[in-house]
Amino acid sequence: MAPGLLHLHTYFLFPFSIDKQAVLRNHAFVWAGKQYWIDGLDDWIAVHGRAPASDFVAQVGGWQRSAYQTFTLDSPAYQDMVFFHPFVRRVFFDTSGTRSDSENLLRCYRIPLEGKKLFYESEDIKGRSASLQVTDLRLFLYANGIGILSLGVEAYKIPASQALWINESMRKVYPSSSRQIREGRFPSRLAFVIEQDGERKTVVEERFRDCTGMIGFLPPLAKTITSLLYFTDYSQQEFEPVLDERMIVYTYAAIDPDTVPANYVSSEEYRVLISRFLYVDRDGADYRYDKNFLLAQMHRQLYRRWAHQGTYYGATSYSNITICLGNFDCDEHELREGFLIHRMFDGRYYLMAIVALFYRVTLLHFAEVSAEVSKQLYLDIQDNKLTLASIKLANDLRSEFLHFANYWYFDELANKEEEIDHFLLQCREYRTDVMKREIEEEVDKLNASLHNFFQLRNTEAVNRLAMLSLIFGAGAVLTGFFGMNFAREFGQLFFEGTMAWWIHYGAVAAVSIFSFGALLFGIYMVISNWADYKSILSPRKTDTNRTRVF
Repeated sequence: MAPGLLHLHTYFLFPFSIDKQAVLRNHAFVWAGKQYWIDGLDDWIAVHGRAPASDFVAQVGGWQRSAYQTFTLDSPAYQDMVFFHPFVRRVFFDTSGTRSDSENLLRCYRIPLEGKKLFYESEDIKGRSASLQVTDLRLFLYANGIGILSLGVEAYKIPASQALWINESMRKVYPSSSRQIREGRFPSRLAFVIEQDGERKTVVEERFRDCTGMIGFLPPLAKTITSLLYFTDYSQQEFEPVLDERMIVYTYAAIDPDTVPANYVSSEEYRVLISRFLYVDRDGADYRYDKNFLLAQMHRQLYRRWAHQGTYYGATSYSNITICLGNFDCDEHELREGFLIHRMFDGRYYLMAIVALFYRVTLLHFAEVSAEVSKQLYLDIQDNKLTLASIKLANDLRSEFLHFANYWYFDELANKEEEIDHFLLQCREYRTDVMKREIEEEVDKLNASLHNFFQLRNTEAVNRLAMLSLIFGAGAVLTGFFGMNFAREFGQLFFEGTMAWWIHYGAVAAVSIFSFGALLFGIYMVISNWADYKSILSPRKTDTNRTRVF
């Protein structure tokens, strides 16, 4: 008998990076009078929501701020926040109506789906298809320009093979080649469909027939993604996907015990199924890759604390799974209060997955910015014309990285051992600690390079000053000596010219030439090295209209 699922709940997570400078240029009116980037996000999204630019917004609705406002014992805010350290709550939870509102450097939004039936559909050229109800649409926007789009879908009583196809197929956002579509390795159709009065109407559809290719260096994103990010213009490169053609799959699968043998928990078939979910592969009778290789990988990537009950947690660089066998009472957690494993999946583990993904995406963004800044500095140094604009880029990179490392980044989010284990497992697969150390080394080397460069420039400036001082000092001594009021034969020879007029005029000419020559040489040195002195001599300018982009 083929295994079936009681419940499939999957969040497809799409991380992206916003070009804040481009958005500020294109939507300057939104940020007029605002000091910080984060202050304009609500208005930026609301402006596009009031004037729907797509059928999706008109028929389904737009993003609405979804900050935590109620903190009673049974509230979602309390249930979500109580498991995290207090300093984590201040940083990673969007709250409203509290004293800590000013501390929030992120915004959380939802598209309300109450009273609506929205479906996410996919099909390929080989006739395989699926239609799942969308139960959650969430958007996280951070002050550093990173965003995470979360698309949640659910299905009940479906074969495990179909669940595997759903996770593997619906996570795609653009084809890596047209061959993928022809071979059925990529959906030939992705769509959002809304059901009203018993009739279904397609709201957004992508068939990849009119893909025009790259937009600059960016791939052609599916309309299912751009329709959700309607407030930012992908064609104008206001944002870019950070990862590859796949969204991150965060999934929960509860296997129906009636569809599997009694000893299924300890069977090889269960391990094969777990591997297929973990590596987001389609259904198969055996391991997709070499068995010994996969078992070694799974030993590192699976969390087995509750394996005796058939419950496994796992993480890779592109997936995060919770898989269990049926619904049951978990010790003193009664099933009538809601299945504990699913509550944890949909609560604190989801939030921890978002934080870990934010870390990974931010560090990848830093790697890109670091490369761009290094290139600009390299070109400037090659031309021996290091500009203040390039120096500011390097300083901004350093300050933003320090802010990330000191404000956002935590090795530990919660105090409980199981939560710590889950978060460390995900971060290890994302290589966040390794990437953070690498970026930190790059930023330090960049800073050391600038320090060495300016130390050399300062040495050159000091040497120029010493040379000019010597020349001007010698001239001052000479003219001062010449100008002293010596009398008798000396005065008659040099000052009065009565003894030998040609000596008198020759001395005057020599001293004049030396004095004016020293002055002209000093002017020449300042002009030829004006880049070193311009910033010192020019008064500082304060741009009161500039919005800070952090």
